[in-house]
Amino acid sequence: MAPEVQETSPPPPGRVFPRAAALRRRVTARGALRAVAGWVRSAPGTHVWLLVLAVTTSIAAGLSPRLRLYLLHHVSTNLVELHTHPVRVLVASAFWIETPSGLLFYAALFELVHATAERWLGTARWLFVATLAHVGATLVSQKAVFFGIRHDHLPRSLADTIDIGVSYGLAGVVGVLAYRVPRPWRWLYLLGVLGFFTSQLLRKGSFTDLGHLTAVLIGLCCHAVTSPLPSRRPARGEAARVKRSG
Repeated sequence: MAPEVQETSPPPPGRVFPRAAALRRRVTARGALRAVAGWVRSAPGTHVWLLVLAVTTSIAAGLSPRLRLYLLHHVSTNLVELHTHPVRVLVASAFWIETPSGLLFYAALFELVHATAERWLGTARWLFVATLAHVGATLVSQKAVFFGIRHDHLPRSLADTIDIGVSYGLAGVVGVLAYRVPRPWRWLYLLGVLGFFTSQLLRKGSFTDLGHLTAVLIGLCCHAVTSPLPSRRPARGEAARVKRSG
């Protein structure tokens, strides 16, 4: 006698069992967390810099306007601070922005520019380009301020103005990223970048615009760091073992 087989009706269309739905949510959340963690780990320097920038921006936003102005003056790369505390302000100025509301804008630029360059060049070479552009553009622009004040072309108040931010480093990395763009699109990229920063300098003529153009040119001078690193040659003993095994 054949055993009885109970017929089970399939679930109605569109119905999802609670256990399966919960498992799907867990898998989706876990996958999203892994994706975010992988994204951050792929450009650690960019995200550490961005985290410090978020902390300092939160601190500045919580201060009174008078105290915030005092603080930003003392981390600025103006002529007064560069004369008295050059190393301190060159480092500190890269971790503050003048307007706290601009943090989201800079976060987007960090992901678009810095993270892209760090994944391409590696953390050390990316940081070298950003640092060189930040320091070089600061010194060139402030030297222009010095001569402008000396020859009475600029007001003396610029010697103690607020000059902070991450834009010089960003502009320098924008410059070196030209070597990431394949030809012939590279020439269009260069035309757009150089045209934009040159037009800003000609239209406004501020020392900040001079710094941005200088930073882009410094980035373009960093072609050498875009070359792939040489592969490690096997040691003599390893080469002999490989030869014997072959």
